[in-house]
Amino acid sequence: QLKVVESGGGVVQPGGSLRLSCAPYEFTLEAFHIGWFRQAPGKEREGVSCISAGDTGTDYADSVKGRFTISRDNAKNMVYLQMNSLQPGDTAVYYCAVEAPVQLTCDFDGYNYFGQGTQVTVSS
Repeated sequence: QLKVVESGGGVVQPGGSLRLSCAPYEFTLEAFHIGWFRQAPGKEREGVSCISAGDTGTDYADSVKGRFTISRDNAKNMVYLQMNSLQPGDTAVYYCAVEAPVQLTCDFDGYNYFGQGTQVTVSS
């Protein structure tokens, strides 16, 4: 069982920024695809962004391209999601997830391990 813990959520005004962090529990993130997902009330969980094992690539949902950036700090064993120009539609619980690198690049399928989530609320 791979465990991750998210942090960095909060309440922000439209146009504001937040940085989410994903921390692992007793394993190295660099060896895995890491994804960020979100789920808004009454909606299905959706993939937001992912970063491939070994930093071979990233992917973003169309709705966040140009506003969100995923990154790794391998020295700190952390993955981050920088979220800029936040909009009310970005309000959701955000989850970090781990996928074994069966394929070379990450996508939004096949994640078996999710954290507990961190709430992001964008409101004026």
